[in-house]
Amino acid sequence: MKAMLPMLFSGLLLTAAAPAFAHHSFAAEFDDKKPVTLIGAVTNVEWLNPHIWVYLDVKDENGAVAHWQCEGGAPNGLTRQGWGKGSLKSGDTITIQGFRAKDGTNTCNSRSVKLPDGRTVFAGNADDGGPNGRGRGAQ
Repeated sequence: MKAMLPMLFSGLLLTAAAPAFAHHSFAAEFDDKKPVTLIGAVTNVEWLNPHIWVYLDVKDENGAVAHWQCEGGAPNGLTRQGWGKGSLKSGDTITIQGFRAKDGTNTCNSRSVKLPDGRTVFAGNADDGGPNGRGRGAQ
């Protein structure tokens, strides 16, 4: 039984660490050669770990509405950047600068958000390997 205890403990430790290995990098899903600037009305905000999601309706030059979903950084990090769940409300017009998903869907990784009060805030994750991360000299 004593010989089984270390193996059991090791197995539990690896199982607990699995979510950390599952975290994706910017390059896994988004294309740094396809920047997008979106101006639209917020339809929903999911302020949850591990990343926030902002959903917005964006009108094209013909007036047709496209539904977009934009991933942001972790809520805790964004709060330290000066904004929070209450900064965006349904119907607010905002501007998001980011990078389009590699799969071509209306999905982007947000790098900055111009809030309704006029402030522009960092919206990404400094450690995701994406452009303009805090550790990469921009912002």
